[in-house]
Amino acid sequence: MARIIDIKIPKAIASALRLPKKDAGSQQARVLKRLLKKARFTQFGQQYNFDNILLSKDPAKAFQQAVPVHDYNKIYEEWWKKTLDGTPDVTWPGKIKFYALSSGTSEAASKYIPVTKEMLRSNRTNYIRQLFSLLTYEYLPRQSVTKGFLMLGGATDLQKGKAGWYAGDLSGILAKNRPFWFQTFYKPGGRIAKIKDWNEKLNEIVEHAKEWDIGYIVGVPAWCQMCMEMVIEHHKVKNIHEVWPNLGFFVHGGVAFEPYKKGFQKLLGKPIVYIENYLASEGFIGFKNRENAAGIHLILNNNIFMEFVPFDDKNFDSEGKMIEKPEALMVHEVEEGKDYALLLSTNAGAWRYLIGDTVRFVSKQRSEVVITGRTKHFLSLVGEHLSVENMNKAIEMVSNEFNISIPEFTVVGFPHENTFAHKWYIACNDAVDADALIKRIDQHLCVLNDDYAVERTSALKEIFIRILPEDAFLKFMEAEGKLGSQHKFPRVMKGKMLEEWNTYLANHCR
Repeated sequence: MARIIDIKIPKAIASALRLPKKDAGSQQARVLKRLLKKARFTQFGQQYNFDNILLSKDPAKAFQQAVPVHDYNKIYEEWWKKTLDGTPDVTWPGKIKFYALSSGTSEAASKYIPVTKEMLRSNRTNYIRQLFSLLTYEYLPRQSVTKGFLMLGGATDLQKGKAGWYAGDLSGILAKNRPFWFQTFYKPGGRIAKIKDWNEKLNEIVEHAKEWDIGYIVGVPAWCQMCMEMVIEHHKVKNIHEVWPNLGFFVHGGVAFEPYKKGFQKLLGKPIVYIENYLASEGFIGFKNRENAAGIHLILNNNIFMEFVPFDDKNFDSEGKMIEKPEALMVHEVEEGKDYALLLSTNAGAWRYLIGDTVRFVSKQRSEVVITGRTKHFLSLVGEHLSVENMNKAIEMVSNEFNISIPEFTVVGFPHENTFAHKWYIACNDAVDADALIKRIDQHLCVLNDDYAVERTSALKEIFIRILPEDAFLKFMEAEGKLGSQHKFPRVMKGKMLEEWNTYLANHCR
């Protein structure tokens, strides 16, 4: 056994942490070959002649030419659906034991994303790598490093399928498969982790909070903030550090943290370290591996092969749907400052799979990216090309200017008096002038986005705002059956969810 920060870990994982560094392209080429070799006798590998790809002079290019790109609907209908009946060796060797249930942030129906034992092992290695990276931090609350991890995740009591598989939130699957050496640190513990009802689980955590010595909180910002507020209120203290004095780290991912930061800091008694990771149902993609890094470091040597599709009019239509044969680049072919949609091929049987996120390289040399939005989460009714990144930045700026907390927001685009308009729904419990707020949001967006500024003088005539109490957003998610750590409030409302949002507001927020 190897030892890292007083935590015993298996030798296999320890050796993986010490892999020699190679250039990004070489690392990814090796990963692809390893995936192809492992899956060559599956139905997918046989159909697309993985053996021939491996024998070619340039396997990566041969792979891109032979294997089509997939979104969820395509790969599910053609391949993954078979695995739900217990069919083995479909896109990955063996039977699939776990499925991460994900609504994504674009469609309403649940998606069944395969999770294999190999992926769980890869995720475990990456978690330890992330922990290891903390040793390089100049400001490191060392007293917190070996304390408990409060993981606000989905229920570990998963639903069982007819073919013997289990399905649920990814966080619940990860908690159920946590390694033995992590048991000592894990909170809220097995009994509470099994609770499916999110409100009941939160109440149990609040009741037992003073019994635990928490060093880390791990989860989606909105739900973690809600939990801390409940703990503070229940135990009648001024800040969370009066209950958990050794709290030193908040590990988050999935959404931009900036809109939540001001509200978060109000709950603290002293500064903490914020650590961002990039964990999706399809795999652990990256994490911030150094203090004050501008972006997330992509993990290029642990069983995920990544391709980058330029997020432009050549590869995507006006609704954010990718064309059948897009331009796809490897990591060494990208450029800094451009937005790319991410394709993954993984050790869970995803192949050239569009996960729906867009990223931008802030350092090609370090393979560091920022998540800029979703392929289907942008507004471009008249060519304004307004991204989630633009929205997040504008909200961060007005939060600081007005000294208010805006933990949630969503934006809607619609026809208005022969032109078009946007409407912002803002979650804010602080007193603020709505007209002044939307005016500043609009002004910031004009500076951040030239296309937006141009359209505001022509076809995008009006910008509206409605300020709602913070719990209105949470109660809507509860009504949608999406209360809990895996669900994020969409930053752009479209389609069926927009209809349900309007109905909810009409009935509950007049």
